[in-house]
Amino acid sequence: MAKSQSQTIDLPGNDVEFEVRNSSEATKARIDVDIHGVTVVVPDFAEIQPTEVLRENAAWVIEKQRGFEEYRENIPDRTFEAGETFPLLGTERELIIEPSQSHTITDTSIRLRKSTVEQSTVKQVLENTYRRKAREHFSERADLYAERMGIEYEKIEIRNQRTKWGSCSTTGTISLNWRLMMAPPDVVDYIVVHELAHLREPNHSSEFWSLVAEYDPEYEAHSDWLTEHSSRLIFSEEDL
Repeated sequence: MAKSQSQTIDLPGNDVEFEVRNSSEATKARIDVDIHGVTVVVPDFAEIQPTEVLRENAAWVIEKQRGFEEYRENIPDRTFEAGETFPLLGTERELIIEPSQSHTITDTSIRLRKSTVEQSTVKQVLENTYRRKAREHFSERADLYAERMGIEYEKIEIRNQRTKWGSCSTTGTISLNWRLMMAPPDVVDYIVVHELAHLREPNHSSEFWSLVAEYDPEYEAHSDWLTEHSSRLIFSEEDL
């Protein structure tokens, strides 16, 4: 799909930058709005004016764009320096870099081994530490809830999906986003229960939500927390 250079259009008092993408798969024009900007997708060989499509949907475009602008404003401005705080299971912990034999985590700090950081970067070592803790914690919680729910799963995979917190394959693999380790424990448990429930109920049916509610009665509040605070779980600009 070929994409044009960025253009600008005035939509009721708002200068909106957009790009045009031609698609052989598209059957009708559509507008994609995400944190990276606005794109008008038009079918190949169709006589469609992207500006007209934007004007017809101006209110929706402006609303979506403002939502993403607010989202971006709430993303933590991380410098990855000693003394900065990072959340782990909902608790802010001070980042400390010190000569030591290994990385350690306490109730108030994340302590990284200085020699390891010097061979890499603070950001990379910190991410690796989160990923390692994620595998331990997610596996522990999945084992606990799988036994309670009478459900078997194949394995846990740690990923960094940009738009998903978790997913479940038909083969029983539960994939969970390591950045969930920055969320409160109850929110992590909700995602674990959610994905395990899919092994019994593939769709978001009433039976599925009843199963989730049985093991997480406050699942709606936990889901709302993720919707409201997901920007706080952005680790760096590379996650966008």
